[in-house]
Amino acid sequence: MKDVIDEQSLPRSTHIGYAIGSLGTGVFSTVPGLLLLSFMVRQLEIPAAVAGVVLLIPRLWDVISDPLCGSLSDRTFTRWGARRPWMLAGSLTLPVAFMFLFTVPDLPVSSLIWYILFIYILGTTTFTIYQVPYIAMPAEMTENYHERTAIMSWRIAFMTVGILVGGAFAPELVSAGGGGREGYALMGLVIGFILFIFMFGSFIGTRRVPNVRPVVSTAPFRKQFQAAIENKPFFVLLAAYFVQVLGVGVMLAGVDFFSANILGDPGQTSILFVCLIGPALITMPFWARVGRRFGKLAGYRICIVLFAIGGILMMLGNPDNLWQIYLFVFIMGAGYAGTQLFPFSMLPDTISSDTVRTGYRRAGAYTGIWMAGDKGGFAVGPAIFAAILAITGYIETEGGILIDQPDLALTGVRFGFTLLPAILMVVSLLILQKYRLDDETKAMLGADR
Repeated sequence: MKDVIDEQSLPRSTHIGYAIGSLGTGVFSTVPGLLLLSFMVRQLEIPAAVAGVVLLIPRLWDVISDPLCGSLSDRTFTRWGARRPWMLAGSLTLPVAFMFLFTVPDLPVSSLIWYILFIYILGTTTFTIYQVPYIAMPAEMTENYHERTAIMSWRIAFMTVGILVGGAFAPELVSAGGGGREGYALMGLVIGFILFIFMFGSFIGTRRVPNVRPVVSTAPFRKQFQAAIENKPFFVLLAAYFVQVLGVGVMLAGVDFFSANILGDPGQTSILFVCLIGPALITMPFWARVGRRFGKLAGYRICIVLFAIGGILMMLGNPDNLWQIYLFVFIMGAGYAGTQLFPFSMLPDTISSDTVRTGYRRAGAYTGIWMAGDKGGFAVGPAIFAAILAITGYIETEGGILIDQPDLALTGVRFGFTLLPAILMVVSLLILQKYRLDDETKAMLGADR
């Protein structure tokens, strides 16, 4: 295991071998957020408020399990490195849990609630086992400020493809399976197999990734958590990103409802998703150049503003003019690409700030806390949307049948899908005003911004 990190550019094979895992993380991060709430409410007749709680509880568990997993991976010493054994375990278990999540037995509604809750907790835990060590790796692959952006641009590009596969392909699989429970079961089987291929492929592809041995702190986990919170650049970045993810989580949960109840066509779900995620593939190289030219923070702010503008325009748009809706979602998608690239590129810089101050390399502990915020935001977002449905009187159905909803419920669907995400983006922008990377860390990273 290398004790010194090569600051020169890493080979392309290293970028790709690492990034391919994000195809899997993109799929899993997307499909439950996109379809699970709708599956429970529109297929299983689970009340929206209860479904929101079912989505929230496993993610609250992540707030505990993610930091613990990161800290444990910091203490892992094997010939495969500190992170890869955890990635292997996650790649073998998550696909199975995902298959069972959408393959539901014939049980009463009350029993189905407990079944989905248990399987979803199992799935999010196995996802943690893989993702937290995986996200920790870039902080140990290089100390070069701009090389980290290059690594992340590959990762986000692959993640975008994974999100597209999950968001566009999964609903089509449900339809191909005849809809209803059978369609969701087919989707679970196929997507579960895809998860295994991508995640296990990254375990193989990272066998030559440079690693440094973590300098493990003997302080208890509580002290490590406190140290992370006291790291101001990390804390500010995490707070801004959490609020941003809340907005994205609300929007993803609302795609299927917006398509069915506002646009009158459930088939629009896949199209809207492509319009949101597709621009990331086009704009990612551009945002990487913006980050190199003007700095990551400036690029991040630009992308947040772009996303917010798209949401505001869509709230004011006419649902009868589909081209207009597609255009506004496309604008949001262009901004979304950067809201993924920049914070994940800045995260290793904030971890380096801790290393400069303390001498410890605690990428796993920091990444665990970060991913707890990430997953918490994506969980609370759908729960917020479910609460909006419950408050505005949305009527649950069986088998996805479209019925006339109260006007207030339709307003709630539209607000949750468009304006609320835009508002949350603006809040995250305000939080980012407090972000500052200290001069010593900048000097170590070779960053001029």
